[in-house]
Amino acid sequence: MFMHNKRLQYTVRVSEPNPHLATMMLEQFGGADGELAAAMRYFTQGLGEDDAGRKDLLLDIATEELSHLEVIGSIVAMLNKGVKAQLSEAAKNEVELYRMIGASGSSAKGALLFGGGPALCDSAGVPWTAAYIDSRGEPTADLRSNIAAEARAKIVYERLIAITDDPGIKDALGFLMTREVAHQKSFEKALYAIENNFPTGKLPAIEKYANIYVNTSQGEGDMEGPWNSGDQWQRIDDLAETMPIDGGDGTATVGLDSDDTKVAAQLAARTMSDPTSDPRTGVDLGAGPGAGLTSDGDQGGAADIDDAVAMADKMTVK
Repeated sequence: MFMHNKRLQYTVRVSEPNPHLATMMLEQFGGADGELAAAMRYFTQGLGEDDAGRKDLLLDIATEELSHLEVIGSIVAMLNKGVKAQLSEAAKNEVELYRMIGASGSSAKGALLFGGGPALCDSAGVPWTAAYIDSRGEPTADLRSNIAAEARAKIVYERLIAITDDPGIKDALGFLMTREVAHQKSFEKALYAIENNFPTGKLPAIEKYANIYVNTSQGEGDMEGPWNSGDQWQRIDDLAETMPIDGGDGTATVGLDSDDTKVAAQLAARTMSDPTSDPRTGVDLGAGPGAGLTSDGDQGGAADIDDAVAMADKMTVK
């Protein structure tokens, strides 16, 4: 059961309206790393949790995230107070109202339909979606995801703090940013309270593959460090000699019954290409200056981008 306390968890003091800043604040209202997404992520995890300690933790933080949603929503509403009143009362002429909406950085939909109130969307106007929730029902995976979510939210708050000089807003955002740090610490403790929490899940890793580092991006910029070198790692640099890594032939096969084998052979025969052919194509028929080599021979091409511009200018109809 929920009960709403009319006092905010943290006092909101906004010096003056600023619809453009309100739009930016929506990122933490209905955005992917915002407070609504956090609340829904932790609520759904908590409701499905069997461990009493983690269930209590998740529902505590989920409920607090709703109070943070209220703080952010209140900031958005206060920042939009002026434009809401002007639009509602038609206190300005048409040109001034158009200019006000355009200068705010908010969409006409946000200004007209939501009347200056916080909409469940991000700063680009993208509606909130449950697709933001990435829970898997496995605490060792979900807690790591929660830790990352809190870290991402902290970074967004840092950037919002950087774009406002309003001391009251800075103060409130600093509180919300700090709560992300506290939640991250709680999730870390909960994760490491689980014995053998890595790797995630129940099944152990296959030992012969668990310590291999595959150096697949090679050339200038190759680096060595504790993530790919040392006693912990068996590093593979010569991919041609070591792949396929399982020692097989590296092909994909499937067992088909006789009917499927016959139909598959018919399909392969019908769609077979002829590598010895050099068919005349639509490109050949429509080729003009600069098309490069075609079946009819070299049609020419530009030596560089300046040459291409010069050729285009010659072909332009005056």
